[in-house]
Amino acid sequence: MSVAAPPAGRTWVDEVHIRLIQESDLPALEWEGEFAHFRRVYADAFRRFILGLNLMWVAEWPPVGLLGQVFIQLECDRPELCNGIDRAYLYAFRIRPEYRNYGLGGKMMDVVENDLRLRDFHWITLNVARENTKAQELYARRGYRIVAPEPGRWSYIDHKGHIREVVEPAWRMEKRLS
Repeated sequence: MSVAAPPAGRTWVDEVHIRLIQESDLPALEWEGEFAHFRRVYADAFRRFILGLNLMWVAEWPPVGLLGQVFIQLECDRPELCNGIDRAYLYAFRIRPEYRNYGLGGKMMDVVENDLRLRDFHWITLNVARENTKAQELYARRGYRIVAPEPGRWSYIDHKGHIREVVEPAWRMEKRLS
């Protein structure tokens, strides 16, 4: 799929459908190979989605396809991030660069936050890279506040079976969902 720049104006954002993922969407999350190294991560997240342990949302605009994604972990081994009761963890929030700054990120966050409220979650947490000031500003505008530093160390097995180590110092941010 070739991804074209969005048309002028914001009316196209109103045509974007935010929905839960389908298994057939998984290849499109790789963005023409740019994120192929996350193939196993996406497959594992989908397995957890099927088991009810997390949620996977995508933003789809029919003329183009998937423009964004955001995953929500409902249970994990770090209760300060998510506990399966009242605290959920947002991760893998990504919008194609050419579609940023049109309000799509806010629209996705509205859907996710409203869904979590309906599920009786009261808190949402996330980690944002310390260098990603644009994302920090988006979250701050939406009422998230920095609550702790995070080392940002994690690893995964890529699509070729190699272990990849990631070190991306981050800030943990949280928001009370009222």
